Amino acid sequence: MADFLVEVTGDPTEDTGTRWKLHVDGASNQTSGGAEIILESPAGVIYEQSVNFEFPVSNNQAEYDALLGNLALAREFRATKMEVCSDSQVITAQVNGSYQARDLLLQKYLERVKELSKQFEEVTIQHVPRERNTRADLLSKLASTEPGTGNRSLIQGITKEPAVALHLTKMSPS
Repeated sequence: MADFLVEVTGDPTEDTGTRWKLHVDGASNQTSGGAEIILESPAGVIYEQSVNFEFPVSNNQAEYDALLGNLALAREFRATKMEVCSDSQVITAQVNGSYQARDLLLQKYLERVKELSKQFEEVTIQHVPRERNTRADLLSKLASTEPGTGNRSLIQGITKEPAVALHLTKMSPS
């Protein structure tokens, strides 16, 4: 798919003044979660990907997984400048440095986002109201439903494990 998009839009590295736009949203329920990734090339070609998580996640984890998936996809398309829009105030503020990630798992997600961001010339992330992120919000909610239950026209990918995990070891008392 990445090769096809590059063929259709041309080489994104030719014009260094243009940015790729990304819209991300994650959603979770009691049994699973999902993410929607919308990637728009400088030429206006839009690629959408919906991912169902087969593991329990919090809303913040789903948002981070959506962001990580989007950055990885943009890297495949050889994008160099990214403008990310998310309706998660917590995630955007943590990535921008105005909130601290206190949860150990979210700290690992934040580290992974910062590592991936270094592979681009520029990555900006901004908080947008849910009303301006409606398509990603709707599709992420559909992605968090069981496949085949009323969403037959939605193409869903499935992720079997989270992008980041904590490995705790038991320590003996000192």
